Amino acid sequence: MDDQTNHTSNPRFRNRSARHSSGPVITDSHHQTGSMARSRQSTWERAFGYPRTFLNNQFVYLVLSPRARGLSIGVDLTPDRRCNFQCVYCEINRDAPPRAERLDIHQMIQELAETLKMAYSPAIREVEGFDQVPEEFLTPRHVAISGDGEPTLCPQFQEAIDAVTHLRAVGEVPFFKIVLVSNATALQRPSVQAGISTLTLQDELWLKLDTGTPEHFARINRPKGVTYEEVLENIRMVGRQRPIIIQSLFPRFHEQGPSEEEIRAYVQRLRELKEAGTQIQLVQIYSALRPTVDPFCEHLPLPELSRIAAIVRSETGLPAEVY
Repeated sequence: MDDQTNHTSNPRFRNRSARHSSGPVITDSHHQTGSMARSRQSTWERAFGYPRTFLNNQFVYLVLSPRARGLSIGVDLTPDRRCNFQCVYCEINRDAPPRAERLDIHQMIQELAETLKMAYSPAIREVEGFDQVPEEFLTPRHVAISGDGEPTLCPQFQEAIDAVTHLRAVGEVPFFKIVLVSNATALQRPSVQAGISTLTLQDELWLKLDTGTPEHFARINRPKGVTYEEVLENIRMVGRQRPIIIQSLFPRFHEQGPSEEEIRAYVQRLRELKEAGTQIQLVQIYSALRPTVDPFCEHLPLPELSRIAAIVRSETGLPAEVY
């Protein structure tokens, strides 16, 4: 059966969307000014700000992501919401019942294959929230290993990565890049190292570093059973093995953004990582886009995000983009 016909006629892919969010849209103002920036932001407003759309899946979802610059296909390795952070900006309500108690790898791969085929067909336009998205944002940019918790804490992490890379290798779906989105707390585990080793250099690791001091780390990320230095050491370790991307979310919490001292400490940590041989391809600077569970967490204004990115560029020599 023709894949396009199959997915277009399948009600599973029709009008399956969670509620829309009208959250703010962030663009990289470093390269945009005046009317060009306003025009670009207007285009992005039509594309971004939507929540994750699971269709009828348990483990695979669609999201329009500014950091992906378009359509990201996500794989949730932690449907049980297992996480060792309780970030103030988290959108996940951990008191609500989970979609599943554990990852079913066979079902996940089936969902991923079907979703990839649908995303490359006109059927994507029949999903609510995607019908008016500009064409430039609808091409799948990557498959993101992420979800409702920390993916590297999944007991089946290595098997899940092996299954995803096998799906790509057999060529039954269009080729896709893999992005692992992680808080860097479990990268030292042998099973996680084994899973990462199967990724190519074209795949990407997006590793979280939101703060510059242990005190701010405790306030913003609210870790359980892991220290700030352990996170830094894991980033150093993996970044010496292969290039990484640093993802840094700066919220406005209790009506305050990060202090000047905290920003300087954060930049110093980046400089130290670079000097230690960590291969940092890019620093992503962004803030909370979707409604958060914590009512005291808000979006940090774009001018402040841009200022932080400018300090990163000037003082570390690293590329930094604002989203």
